[in-house]
Amino acid sequence: MTIMFNKHRLESPDAEANDQRVRVTGLEAGYPGRLVLRQLTADIRALAMTALVGPNGSGKSTLLGVLAGVIDATSGQLTYAPGRPPAFVPQRGAVGDALPLTARQTVEMGRWGQRGLWRRLTRHDRTVVDSAMERLGVLGLAARQLGELSGGQRQRVLIAQGLAQQSDLLLLDEPTTGLDPEARARITTLLTDLVADGTTVVQATHDLEAARSADACLLLSDGRLVAQGSPEQVLSPEALSRIWQPE
Repeated sequence: MTIMFNKHRLESPDAEANDQRVRVTGLEAGYPGRLVLRQLTADIRALAMTALVGPNGSGKSTLLGVLAGVIDATSGQLTYAPGRPPAFVPQRGAVGDALPLTARQTVEMGRWGQRGLWRRLTRHDRTVVDSAMERLGVLGLAARQLGELSGGQRQRVLIAQGLAQQSDLLLLDEPTTGLDPEARARITTLLTDLVADGTTVVQATHDLEAARSADACLLLSDGRLVAQGSPEQVLSPEALSRIWQPE
Protein backbone atom coordinates (compact mmCIF):
# COMPACT_ATOMS: atom_id res chain seq x y z
CA MET A 1 0.00 0.00 0.00
CA THR A 2 1.25 3.46 -0.90
CA ILE A 3 0.21 6.55 1.06
CA MET A 4 0.66 9.86 -0.75
CA PHE A 5 0.56 12.76 1.67
CA ASN A 6 -1.41 15.77 0.43
CA LYS A 7 -2.88 13.43 -2.19
CA HIS A 8 -5.32 10.51 -2.30
CA ARG A 9 -4.42 7.00 -1.15
CA LEU A 10 -3.23 4.67 -3.86
CA GLU A 11 -2.70 0.94 -4.21
CA SER A 12 0.75 0.03 -5.52
CA PRO A 13 0.75 -3.38 -7.25
CA ASP A 14 4.49 -3.73 -7.75
CA ALA A 15 6.07 -1.65 -4.99
CA GLU A 16 6.67 -4.72 -2.86
CA ALA A 17 8.58 -6.73 -5.46
CA ASN A 18 11.74 -6.45 -3.34
CA ASP A 19 12.90 -6.94 0.23
CA GLN A 20 11.62 -3.63 1.60
CA ARG A 21 8.95 -3.58 4.33
CA VAL A 22 8.55 0.21 4.12
CA ARG A 23 9.82 2.70 1.57
CA VAL A 24 9.91 6.37 2.57
CA THR A 25 10.15 8.95 -0.20
CA GLY A 26 10.51 12.72 0.15
CA LEU A 27 8.94 12.71 3.60
CA GLU A 28 8.34 15.95 5.47
CA ALA A 29 6.67 16.09 8.87
CA GLY A 30 6.71 18.01 12.12
CA TYR A 31 4.54 19.97 14.49
CA PRO A 32 2.67 23.28 14.25
CA GLY A 33 5.22 25.92 13.35
CA ARG A 34 8.16 23.49 13.35
CA LEU A 35 9.25 21.25 10.50
CA VAL A 36 11.27 18.25 11.74
CA LEU A 37 11.71 15.80 8.85
CA ARG A 38 12.99 17.33 5.63
CA GLN A 39 12.77 15.50 2.31
CA LEU A 40 13.70 12.20 3.94
CA THR A 41 14.03 9.18 1.66
CA ALA A 42 14.94 5.77 3.09
CA ASP A 43 14.14 2.05 2.98
CA ILE A 44 13.21 -0.23 5.88
CA ARG A 45 14.28 -3.80 5.12
CA ALA A 46 11.83 -6.60 5.75
CA LEU A 47 12.72 -9.28 8.32
CA ALA A 48 15.56 -7.18 9.70
CA MET A 49 16.29 -4.88 12.62
CA THR A 50 16.78 -1.25 11.64
CA ALA A 51 18.17 1.28 14.12
CA LEU A 52 17.33 4.97 13.79
CA VAL A 53 20.32 6.83 15.19
CA GLY A 54 20.98 10.52 15.73
CA PRO A 55 21.24 13.23 18.38
CA ASN A 56 18.25 14.74 20.17
CA GLY A 57 16.11 16.66 17.71
CA SER A 58 17.33 14.72 14.69
CA GLY A 59 13.84 13.39 13.91
CA LYS A 60 14.01 9.77 15.10
CA SER A 61 10.81 9.84 17.17
CA THR A 62 8.97 11.87 14.55
CA LEU A 63 9.87 9.35 11.86
CA LEU A 64 8.64 6.50 14.08
CA GLY A 65 5.41 8.38 14.71
CA VAL A 66 4.81 8.85 10.99
CA LEU A 67 5.55 5.16 10.31
CA ALA A 68 3.11 4.24 13.10
CA GLY A 69 0.41 6.54 11.78
CA VAL A 70 0.22 8.68 14.93
CA ILE A 71 1.85 11.71 13.27
CA ASP A 72 0.64 13.06 9.95
CA ALA A 73 3.25 13.98 7.38
CA THR A 74 2.85 17.17 5.37
CA SER A 75 4.25 15.75 2.15
CA GLY A 76 5.99 12.71 0.72
CA GLN A 77 5.10 9.07 0.30
CA LEU A 78 5.09 5.88 2.38
CA THR A 79 4.92 2.51 0.65
CA TYR A 80 4.16 -0.49 2.88
CA ALA A 81 4.62 -4.08 1.80
CA PRO A 82 1.60 -6.32 2.55
CA GLY A 83 1.20 -7.05 6.25
CA ARG A 84 -0.64 -6.04 9.37
CA PRO A 85 -0.70 -2.42 10.58
CA PRO A 86 2.47 -1.58 12.53
CA ALA A 87 2.65 -1.99 16.31
CA PHE A 88 4.10 1.03 18.10
CA VAL A 89 5.86 0.86 21.48
CA PRO A 90 6.42 4.40 22.85
CA GLN A 91 9.10 5.49 25.30
CA ARG A 92 8.56 4.27 28.85
CA GLY A 93 8.28 7.88 30.01
CA ALA A 94 5.24 8.38 27.78
CA VAL A 95 3.25 5.93 29.93
CA GLY A 96 2.38 7.51 33.25
CA ASP A 97 3.41 5.81 36.49
CA ALA A 98 0.15 6.91 38.12
CA LEU A 99 -2.06 4.96 35.73
CA PRO A 100 -3.92 2.29 37.77
CA LEU A 101 -3.03 -0.54 35.39
CA THR A 102 -1.60 -3.95 36.07
CA ALA A 103 1.01 -5.43 33.78
CA ARG A 104 -1.62 -7.72 32.27
CA GLN A 105 -4.09 -4.90 31.67
CA THR A 106 -1.32 -2.99 29.93
CA VAL A 107 -0.62 -5.88 27.58
CA GLU A 108 -4.35 -6.41 26.99
CA MET A 109 -4.50 -2.89 25.55
CA GLY A 110 -2.63 -4.34 22.59
CA ARG A 111 -5.83 -6.18 21.64
CA TRP A 112 -7.98 -3.06 21.54
CA GLY A 113 -7.24 -2.54 17.86
CA GLN A 114 -8.79 -5.95 17.17
CA ARG A 115 -11.64 -5.92 19.70
CA GLY A 116 -12.42 -2.24 20.30
CA LEU A 117 -12.15 -0.37 23.58
CA TRP A 118 -15.33 -1.60 25.26
CA ARG A 119 -15.67 -5.15 23.98
CA ARG A 120 -14.65 -8.03 26.22
CA LEU A 121 -11.61 -10.03 25.27
CA THR A 122 -12.24 -13.42 23.72
CA ARG A 123 -10.50 -16.65 24.64
CA HIS A 124 -8.27 -16.12 21.61
CA ASP A 125 -7.38 -12.61 22.82
CA ARG A 126 -6.44 -13.94 26.25
CA THR A 127 -4.30 -16.65 24.67
CA VAL A 128 -2.49 -14.01 22.57
CA VAL A 129 -1.88 -11.90 25.69
CA ASP A 130 -0.58 -14.89 27.65
CA SER A 131 1.73 -15.85 24.80
CA ALA A 132 3.13 -12.32 24.47
CA MET A 133 3.76 -12.03 28.21
CA GLU A 134 5.38 -15.46 28.37
CA ARG A 135 7.59 -14.59 25.40
CA LEU A 136 8.83 -11.47 27.19
CA GLY A 137 9.21 -13.23 30.54
CA VAL A 138 6.61 -11.08 32.34
CA LEU A 139 3.74 -13.53 32.84
CA GLY A 140 4.67 -13.78 36.51
CA LEU A 141 4.23 -10.00 36.83
CA ALA A 142 0.66 -10.03 35.50
CA ALA A 143 -0.99 -8.78 38.72
CA ARG A 144 1.67 -6.17 39.54
CA GLN A 145 0.92 -2.48 39.06
CA LEU A 146 2.81 -1.04 36.10
CA GLY A 147 4.25 1.76 38.24
CA GLU A 148 5.74 -0.76 40.67
CA LEU A 149 7.90 -2.48 38.05
CA SER A 150 11.57 -1.87 37.43
CA GLY A 151 12.58 -0.09 34.25
CA GLY A 152 13.54 -3.30 32.50
CA GLN A 153 10.35 -5.11 33.58
CA ARG A 154 8.20 -2.21 32.48
CA GLN A 155 9.88 -2.05 29.09
CA ARG A 156 9.30 -5.76 28.54
CA VAL A 157 5.62 -5.31 29.43
CA LEU A 158 5.32 -2.53 26.84
CA ILE A 159 7.01 -4.69 24.20
CA ALA A 160 4.61 -7.51 25.10
CA GLN A 161 1.76 -5.06 24.44
CA GLY A 162 3.26 -4.50 21.00
CA LEU A 163 3.52 -8.24 20.40
CA ALA A 164 -0.12 -8.67 21.43
CA GLN A 165 -1.07 -6.63 18.36
CA GLN A 166 0.27 -9.51 16.25
CA SER A 167 1.91 -7.21 13.73
CA ASP A 168 4.90 -8.17 11.60
CA LEU A 169 6.23 -4.59 11.91
CA LEU A 170 7.28 -3.50 15.41
CA LEU A 171 8.28 0.13 16.01
CA LEU A 172 10.03 1.02 19.28
CA ASP A 173 11.05 4.43 20.60
CA GLU A 174 14.20 4.26 22.75
CA PRO A 175 13.51 0.75 24.15
CA THR A 176 16.77 0.56 26.16
CA THR A 177 17.15 4.15 27.38
CA GLY A 178 17.62 4.40 31.13
CA LEU A 179 18.08 0.66 31.65
CA ASP A 180 21.05 -1.00 33.32
CA PRO A 181 23.47 -2.97 31.11
CA GLU A 182 21.88 -6.32 31.91
CA ALA A 183 18.38 -5.09 31.04
CA ARG A 184 19.64 -3.44 27.84
CA ALA A 185 21.32 -6.68 26.75
CA ARG A 186 18.15 -8.66 27.50
CA ILE A 187 15.96 -6.31 25.45
CA THR A 188 18.43 -6.40 22.55
CA THR A 189 18.46 -10.20 22.61
CA LEU A 190 14.65 -10.33 22.67
CA LEU A 191 14.41 -8.02 19.66
CA THR A 192 16.97 -10.07 17.77
CA ASP A 193 14.91 -13.20 18.48
CA LEU A 194 11.75 -11.49 17.20
CA VAL A 195 13.47 -10.70 13.92
CA ALA A 196 14.57 -14.33 13.61
CA ASP A 197 10.93 -15.34 14.06
CA GLY A 198 9.71 -13.13 11.21
CA THR A 199 9.15 -9.65 12.65
CA THR A 200 10.55 -6.49 11.11
CA VAL A 201 11.84 -4.30 13.95
CA VAL A 202 12.59 -0.58 13.80
CA GLN A 203 13.98 1.08 16.91
CA ALA A 204 15.00 4.67 17.59
CA THR A 205 17.97 4.58 19.91
CA HIS A 206 20.79 6.56 21.51
CA ASP A 207 22.46 3.29 22.47
CA LEU A 208 25.25 2.83 19.94
CA GLU A 209 25.92 -0.70 21.21
CA ALA A 210 22.31 -1.64 20.43
CA ALA A 211 22.53 0.12 17.08
CA ARG A 212 25.67 -1.85 16.17
CA SER A 213 23.76 -5.09 16.80
CA ALA A 214 21.13 -4.10 14.22
CA ASP A 215 21.10 -5.28 10.62
CA ALA A 216 20.82 -1.77 9.21
CA CYS A 217 21.08 1.81 10.41
CA LEU A 218 19.56 5.11 9.37
CA LEU A 219 21.67 8.03 10.62
CA LEU A 220 19.67 11.25 10.99
CA SER A 221 20.73 14.82 11.64
CA ASP A 222 18.50 17.88 11.70
CA GLY A 223 15.63 15.93 10.18
CA ARG A 224 17.63 14.70 7.21
CA LEU A 225 19.04 11.30 6.36
CA VAL A 226 22.83 11.46 6.56
CA ALA A 227 23.57 7.81 5.79
CA GLN A 228 21.95 4.40 5.58
CA GLY A 229 23.43 0.93 5.39
CA SER A 230 25.07 -1.59 7.68
CA PRO A 231 26.19 -0.43 11.15
CA GLU A 232 29.81 -0.85 10.09
CA GLN A 233 29.28 1.54 7.19
CA VAL A 234 27.06 4.08 8.92
CA LEU A 235 28.43 4.27 12.48
CA SER A 236 32.01 5.10 11.61
CA PRO A 237 33.95 7.27 14.07
CA GLU A 238 34.19 9.99 11.44
CA ALA A 239 30.44 10.07 10.79
CA LEU A 240 29.56 10.06 14.47
CA SER A 241 32.05 12.82 15.18
CA ARG A 242 30.49 15.01 12.49
CA ILE A 243 26.98 14.45 13.82
CA TRP A 244 27.57 14.80 17.55
CA GLN A 245 30.50 17.21 17.50
CA PRO A 246 30.04 19.53 14.53
CA GLU A 247 32.86 21.90 13.78
